[in-house]
Amino acid sequence: MIVAASEASADLLYTTNFFVPDEMIWFEHKGKTHAVLSPLEIDRARATASVDIFIAADVVMNKLRQGDMRKKITTADVLVEVLTRKAIKQVAVPAAFPLHYARVLEKAKIQVQVIEPFFPEREIKSALEIAKITVAQRQAEVGLSRALEVLKAATITKTKGLKWSGVFLTSEILRGEIDAAVIKAGGLPAHTIVAGGKQGCDPHERGYGPLKAHQSIILDIFPRDQQTGYFGDLSRSVVKGKPSEALRKLHSTVAKGQQLVLDQMREGVDGLRLHDEVKDFFKKEGYPTEQRKSRWVGFFHGTGHSLGLEIHEASRFGAGRFKAGQIMTVEPGLYYPEIGGVRIEDLVVIRKKGIKNLTLAPDVFEV
Repeated sequence: MIVAASEASADLLYTTNFFVPDEMIWFEHKGKTHAVLSPLEIDRARATASVDIFIAADVVMNKLRQGDMRKKITTADVLVEVLTRKAIKQVAVPAAFPLHYARVLEKAKIQVQVIEPFFPEREIKSALEIAKITVAQRQAEVGLSRALEVLKAATITKTKGLKWSGVFLTSEILRGEIDAAVIKAGGLPAHTIVAGGKQGCDPHERGYGPLKAHQSIILDIFPRDQQTGYFGDLSRSVVKGKPSEALRKLHSTVAKGQQLVLDQMREGVDGLRLHDEVKDFFKKEGYPTEQRKSRWVGFFHGTGHSLGLEIHEASRFGAGRFKAGQIMTVEPGLYYPEIGGVRIEDLVVIRKKGIKNLTLAPDVFEV
């Protein structure tokens, strides 16, 4: 059983294929799925949701009111009433199940058991899911293309700033151009990263202020498709102008490290071993991962992660051996404030004898 809004619950969206902004009740009983919905949503759900039986919340509420229309009936009341009608004495819920509802159910003598993962089959993506994720990846690539257009059109000032359309180009302006392009392509951007110079050495820094020439700019774009809810994820590191030799070598090393991983990925390969291997490769190339003055430098995040209806979902890159049908990002990076940050990210599907790379965007470095 799930009680949530499917716009926030990936598990609920996965099982219903139905977007709803407010809480709904979903449960499976005796091989049939049920959804308890308000009059606002039930007709739309009947036409589009992947649910067997629909229950009108207002009908249940009216019964509980017993003619007193001023009587306050809550979702918890409806929940207990529906389960009691079906003589359900125990429910299995996801880890994010609201504590309030769990206590209400237990008070009504309905046992609550937490299971996680709730839908373990989400880890392996179907052909339809892969197609949906590919659409989102194309939306990310549209955003990247717009970023490159803007950077190509920008001019370098005497102070190494960037001017575009008569104004100094900032992370905020470039992010706005990326996000607008993603929206026009059908995606929903959130927290797009445009981080230049030292800012790019903090992998989750969104970026702020004026962008500079001859420095690395990390672009990390991960839109959610507005129709399906599935994510894409794409990162590139670009330089407007001429990178230093140190920065050029840093980018080349990250690209080689990513290819080292891509060449070995397939069903049965241990992800943690691959992560350690690329980390060792970077160290041998002169890029150790270590703390300097209480700050991490080098390669200090995971090589990748799975995604789908969430931007980060099971399983992690280093969680075990890869399985056919998993989708993984492959995004090694190196971060040294005195040089800059570089991250290159593609999105791949694990196959028995290799991978299918869902990313079409080239690795553009110098713009």
